[in-house]
Amino acid sequence: MDNRQKKTETRLIIGLSAIVAVIILLAIAGFVLLSPPAETIQGQAEATEIRISGKLPGRIAEYRVSEGQYVHRGDTLVRISSPDAEARLQQASAMESLYKAENEKVDNGARAEVIQSAHDIWQQAVAARDIARKSYDRMEALFRKGVVSEQKRDEAKAQYEAMTAAANAAYAQYDMARKGAQKEDKEAASAMVRAAQSGVNEVKSILADSYLTTPIDGEISEIFPHVSELVGTGAPIMNVLQLDDIWVTFNVREELLDVLHMGEVIQAVIPALGNRVVALEIFYIKDMGDYAVWRATKATGGYDARTFQIKARPTEPIEYLRPGMSVLITPEQK
Repeated sequence: MDNRQKKTETRLIIGLSAIVAVIILLAIAGFVLLSPPAETIQGQAEATEIRISGKLPGRIAEYRVSEGQYVHRGDTLVRISSPDAEARLQQASAMESLYKAENEKVDNGARAEVIQSAHDIWQQAVAARDIARKSYDRMEALFRKGVVSEQKRDEAKAQYEAMTAAANAAYAQYDMARKGAQKEDKEAASAMVRAAQSGVNEVKSILADSYLTTPIDGEISEIFPHVSELVGTGAPIMNVLQLDDIWVTFNVREELLDVLHMGEVIQAVIPALGNRVVALEIFYIKDMGDYAVWRATKATGGYDARTFQIKARPTEPIEYLRPGMSVLITPEQK
């Protein structure tokens, strides 16, 4: 009985030891499994993007580049055709020639031929004014019906007013030729020449935007209108991506800011580049506002965590890094 009792006690001790060992192993496994994983913060690469647009309304005549093409500063990107602006330049040039001729006539004195010529020019200006008035009346009627835009109506109105002013000026020149030029008349004629030259220069400056160039070196990331489509003043035509100015943006909760400081260099992983590890330097930290607040899940005992935007720039160029690629960091990767 003693041996039997000893064997029983031995079995009990062994069994209890096994149970205790299992409990210890389960506790260790539970501790490991229940420990929260390291916080992973996902960001996105971004780059400076320049939008190309012009002040000349017209039609896309041709593109000199295509999407994905690398361009250098000053390269011509697109040509815009604007028959209206070209017609205005012809009109302004004609008015400049007219006023120059009239100015010369004033300086040379009025002859019978000069007076007759001034009269003919006045009549031509009156005819042009009448045509412009009819065009404006038609545009006004179409605008009230909603057929044409307010801009077209305003252009017709401006043309009519310009022709009216030209007719008045032509009559003044004719009247001056009849009465003979005085000192004040000569000064007025010179002023009209300068005004006409100013109008020509203004239209030329607008037409200079017929050819749009890139202000930076970069890649054509997107082209919006197709060839032959109309574009208005300031309408976006294409984007140029400046790949040598690239950074990474992260949106993080405020309790993680204790490991993300201004000027700090952090380690990050880029999955798209084979999980390549790179160094980033934080240069921007800013509160994103109330619209990006992590609300507490409990009515008491919690608080609303604000979200901060952090921007970090690579400490050295990263080959093949493109805007839109994901970039990962963890609090331990400092």
